[in-house]
Amino acid sequence: MVEAGDVAPTFCLPNQDGREVCLDEFSGKWVVLYFYPRDNTSGCTKEALDFTQSLKDFRALGATVLGVSPDSPASHQKFREKHGLAVTLLSDPEHRVLEAYGAWGTKKMYGKEYQGVLRSTAMIDPEGKIAQVWKKVRVKGHVEEVKGVLKSLISEGIR
Repeated sequence: MVEAGDVAPTFCLPNQDGREVCLDEFSGKWVVLYFYPRDNTSGCTKEALDFTQSLKDFRALGATVLGVSPDSPASHQKFREKHGLAVTLLSDPEHRVLEAYGAWGTKKMYGKEYQGVLRSTAMIDPEGKIAQVWKKVRVKGHVEEVKGVLKSLISEGIR
C-alpha cells in the first residue's frame, strides 16, 4: 500500500468512454483516487453516488475524483447511465494500478479467502505525492471525510 509522502505511482487507464486517462494529465492538481470492487453493487453504488453529489465541492477545491475498479469501460458506462453518475471511472482489469496502490489483496467471505479489490482511497497532492491514504474504507461518511481532509490540507498551504 502506498503511504503518505510516497510519490504516486503513475498510470494510464481507459475511462468509461474508452478514452485513456493518465495521472500526469492532472499535474498541479489534487486527485482523489478511490478504489472500489464492482459496478452496481450496493456499497459501490452508494460510494459513487456520494462522490458524484460532492463533485462540485471537489472541483471548487481544485480536485479531480477518479474511481478505479477491474470492471470494463462498457460496464462503467452502463453503471454511470443507470445511476446518473458524473464521476470518472477507470478500468483496471489486470489490476496493475490496484496492485501499485495496495488496493488489491486477500479478502475473506464466509470463511473463504480470495483475491479482490480492497476498498480504499488515495489523495494525491499537486506535486504528485500521496497526501493521505484511507484503507479499509467504510462507505458511510467517507466522502465527507475525504473532503474535510482536502480542505484542511489546502488551508495548511499545501498546494
